[in-house]
Amino acid sequence: MSQDGAHGGRYTGRSLAGGRYQLRDLLGEGGMASVHLAYDATLDRQVAVKTLHTELGREQSFRERFRREAQAVAKLTHTNIVSVFDTGEDELDGSTMPYIVMEYIEGRPLGSVLDQDVAQFGAMPTDKALKITADVLAALEISHEMGLVHRDIKPGNVMMTKRNVVKVMDFGIARAMQSGVTSMTQTGMVVGTPQYLSPEQALGRGVDARSDLYSVGIMLFQLVTGRLPFEADSPLAIAYAHVQEEPVAPSSINRSLPPAVDALVARALKKNPNERFPTAEAMRDECLRVAQSFQASAPSIVPGSPSAAGSGVGSAVFPPVGTPAPGVGGVQQPYTPNPYGPATPAPTPGYGYPQPAGYQTPAPAAYSPQQGSSTPPPYNLSPQTSPMSAGSNGGGGGRRNNKSVIIGAIVVALLAIGGLITALTLNGGDKDPEAKPTQSVGAGAGHKGPDTTKKIDKEDCTEPTEGQDPEKIQVPNFRYKNIDSVKACLQAAGWNYNEKQVNENTYGQDTVMEQWPEPDTEVREDELNLTLEVSTGNPAQ
Repeated sequence: MSQDGAHGGRYTGRSLAGGRYQLRDLLGEGGMASVHLAYDATLDRQVAVKTLHTELGREQSFRERFRREAQAVAKLTHTNIVSVFDTGEDELDGSTMPYIVMEYIEGRPLGSVLDQDVAQFGAMPTDKALKITADVLAALEISHEMGLVHRDIKPGNVMMTKRNVVKVMDFGIARAMQSGVTSMTQTGMVVGTPQYLSPEQALGRGVDARSDLYSVGIMLFQLVTGRLPFEADSPLAIAYAHVQEEPVAPSSINRSLPPAVDALVARALKKNPNERFPTAEAMRDECLRVAQSFQASAPSIVPGSPSAAGSGVGSAVFPPVGTPAPGVGGVQQPYTPNPYGPATPAPTPGYGYPQPAGYQTPAPAAYSPQQGSSTPPPYNLSPQTSPMSAGSNGGGGGRRNNKSVIIGAIVVALLAIGGLITALTLNGGDKDPEAKPTQSVGAGAGHKGPDTTKKIDKEDCTEPTEGQDPEKIQVPNFRYKNIDSVKACLQAAGWNYNEKQVNENTYGQDTVMEQWPEPDTEVREDELNLTLEVSTGNPAQ
């Protein structure tokens, strides 16, 4: 995008925060935001400033959510996470423009690294892909421990520095987008990145850490095959595929992949969250174990397999479009194992480009209880037949015929209406605080006991964060904390609460899974009455 582009380019040379941040080169631009290299005059350093486009700045609820999420992300400190230094909003051309100031990464997006490997080898070498994926999971492990789900993991949100250090960026932005869904969709915008959506995201359900692990699984599939597992002519059809279709085994595309990689990807892409890896740490350990268990070799791509552009999918808000154009692939070159590829990569523009994006649609689907903790066997190499795959060229990805896409879209659209009505009913406060527990706590088959290490400090209740309205406070985040510490916190503040039990055996007995009012909601302290959903530790029925 030229520097006189429609949004970000015209801001080059401007300054923010009273002149502190001076915008210089435009590094990337997409449907949601622009990223500039900037100079921090106060601390005399280079930073990256992401400016949200003005149509988002008009949304007061979005600006507030964006500010809160940025504050939460600023607490994340890890080698593999792009640091957030500051956030705010400024007036430019008569419009309010939110911005976020981040660590400047001298490098390039993972999608660009993948494109180069696809051109050279046909796909990314497996050992390299597994090590990069493990580093992404290390970043997610830290964020999940703080109860922060990324919601938009993809190559466009992963950077590689000049020293080949993995950096994950844009934590919290996808969640911030949720606050502006209603009015933004009226302007033709939609939420999510369809190619990487977990089934529960596509269904409009609540997500947890395991949703990120599904997206990581999609990304790993893409790295080791050079293509995406689900591709179609519309975001709706792609979302439908995530819910209904089974992906082919990666080794059916890249013959050099060992069975252990098929098994790893298959588990990460389970439709039922309970059947995926329970934590980012568990999936990271498996990536490293698999990386050490086989002799590295060059990718061997099956002739005729289409390859996917590694950097062509992106940001959290975008007018709906088709799938990205295929990248360059299939050229086989000699390969010498190296954890992070060539020492002198081809130069490309570099900072996390805000990319085209996505979709969100609700629809029902039944989940089954978790089936053990061991990695399941790889998928059958024969693709599953489904309305979306009938008549397609090749396996579970590729272009479906238009008739199948239309039928699938109609089905999902009809189901979406029912899902939306259900969601509105639930959000409207129909939950009964006096509802009886769905099942008494007991150490039955599949039961997971309590984790008493996940605690909340009493000060979070006795000294809560003040809201924008000085007469209100922000509700603390009790999610994924042990109920005993939560009760102690609430009792110290003298707050009222109701407790409901839900069957769930990933986080374990006595873990708070959901709360109302939601975290950061502003309420009068004397009117606060919390409802907490607490895990029984038993498998979902």
